Amino acid sequence: MQNPLPLAMLLCALSTQALAGDWSAYGGDGRGQRHVALTQITPDNVASLELAWTFRTGELGQGFIQANDALTFEATPLLIGDTLFLPTATGKVFALDAATGAQRWRFDAQVDPGRYYSEMTSRGISYWRDQRPSATGACAERILFATIDARLFALDARTGKRCMDFGAGGEVALWKGVRLRNRADYQVTSPPAIAGDVAVVGSSIGDNRGTDLELGVVRAFDVRSGKQLWHWDPIPRTAKIPVDAANPEFDDVEAQQAGWTGAANAWAPLAVDAERGLVFIPTGSASPDFFGGERPGDDHWANSIVALRATTGEFLWGRQLVHHDLWDYDTASQPMLVDLDHDGAKVAAVVQLTKTGQVFVFNRETGEPLFPIEERPVPQDAVAGETPSATQPFSTLPPLVPQAPVRPDDARGLTAWDRGKCREQVAALHSEGMFTPPSLQGTIERPGYAGGSNWGGGAWDPQRQLLIANVMDLPLVVALIPRDQFETQRDSGAFEGWEFARQTGTPYGMRRKALLSPLGAPCTAPPWGKLVAVDLVHGKIAWDRPLGTSRDVAPWPFWGTQGVPNFGGPLTTASGLIFIGATTDNFLRAFDTASGAELWKMRIPAGAQATPMSYELGGRQFVVVAAGGHAKLHTTRGDYVLAYALPTQAH
Repeated sequence: MQNPLPLAMLLCALSTQALAGDWSAYGGDGRGQRHVALTQITPDNVASLELAWTFRTGELGQGFIQANDALTFEATPLLIGDTLFLPTATGKVFALDAATGAQRWRFDAQVDPGRYYSEMTSRGISYWRDQRPSATGACAERILFATIDARLFALDARTGKRCMDFGAGGEVALWKGVRLRNRADYQVTSPPAIAGDVAVVGSSIGDNRGTDLELGVVRAFDVRSGKQLWHWDPIPRTAKIPVDAANPEFDDVEAQQAGWTGAANAWAPLAVDAERGLVFIPTGSASPDFFGGERPGDDHWANSIVALRATTGEFLWGRQLVHHDLWDYDTASQPMLVDLDHDGAKVAAVVQLTKTGQVFVFNRETGEPLFPIEERPVPQDAVAGETPSATQPFSTLPPLVPQAPVRPDDARGLTAWDRGKCREQVAALHSEGMFTPPSLQGTIERPGYAGGSNWGGGAWDPQRQLLIANVMDLPLVVALIPRDQFETQRDSGAFEGWEFARQTGTPYGMRRKALLSPLGAPCTAPPWGKLVAVDLVHGKIAWDRPLGTSRDVAPWPFWGTQGVPNFGGPLTTASGLIFIGATTDNFLRAFDTASGAELWKMRIPAGAQATPMSYELGGRQFVVVAAGGHAKLHTTRGDYVLAYALPTQAH
């Protein structure tokens, strides 16, 4: 790690004025398009990219008791002026010289390393600038970020020091007022959404501990003072909801459900329509994920996309994308606000990718679908006490991953022996296609609860009107366990590799895992990960390509498998390029947006389970990605921030 600049040099060098070319929010700006209008790096010269600089955070989870099992580095940096800002899962924030990678300042939130956090990640931070002419002093420009121990901070963007007029000593305790069951299971892992002078914050809640988990409220805070301005709860809390409580249609909700159902939390990044004053909220599943007998009905507004008024929290519209979730199908991707050429007109639209591998597109102002949504019958053979929704919403846009049942004949493996073992596994499990309810024997989820699309989301190319998404097709297995058998199964030693959860308050515990062969390969045919381009003008898939190889997770000679599991997201450029890491092999890649052809790949020192960003500074375009690996994906660990550019003589 390089030493910070002296303060005098810092104040001269650090420019934080938000400019048109800045990457000022997690997704580029509040709209979440992950697109840059830059053209220096092109399909013709991208093969000449070279490493411009490297920064190492030094954050490898030292002292954190669960770092080996949970630590990730999923951050996308911001660019403000000539400074990059980025966080780590361990509660550190760094400011870097965007031209050289030299450290300018570092802030430490002093996160307690002795707790067992359900997630150890931080996907990004946010920037705010005071627009009042008189605002020129300390904290006129602020970095807003939240930690895995659920604290919201405001820092002076120039110095990294706390803004002492914000909350109590520069921070707000988000863990207060949410019916806390376990402090370490109530977290924030995505950046606040900035809408004018308002910071809107969701939460990450540890799954499947029980029915009465922490409340999945979305809250808004004044960026200057830290005062809470409003909150919105996806789950209604009284038997009759007042009109001013933002959910006027919930007159018939059961008081019992309202009293104890938790979660439905918005853990993914939010999106902001600054012109219309709207914030778009993607919500997760109500608690617990895999049994809903104690939360009857559709569980609105869990598993939804919801539009709220940013200044007041007023509910404007919502669309539920999974009814009565039994599969952990959170709405996990940031909504993307795009201007879509649709039926001969330019329409303000919001695009939502889902774990089910479906694409939903709505009118941003009214919530009306721009491509029809059909309610289709789904399997109903659930365990005793469960009542699945009779139908589920299906987008009429083509799905990005298969939705069909997994049959014994579909079994694959690295060898004939482990293919036979996969066939035996599949034959013993329940599979009727997407939305098959969890069972005692074990149900195959396809798509699995990791996606489809996950938190990395997609990118939008406005010139070509293409949605770019990286997706997974990795079937997973969920089995319910009768309450009186839970400890016996968990402690038997017969279920190595399974994750167990109690689901307290229900008749069933749960265990889950990936559907893998004894040699560790998925039991279905590759590709298990793809890059897909969707033509949203014509409502069709333009192309799809396998993404990544089995190198770095499989032994030689099995490196050649094309299309592997991935976490992260893509970046598009106006010149017609897509940049993406995400895969289980240690490469950063560039693809041609028009054709999907792979044009460049660079070996990197750790897994890039993060979304790249790009900017131009001093006449040179940079592509930057965090490469630190991902514990749950078992990729190579590291602490790298890598910047690539064309050789100086080539641009």
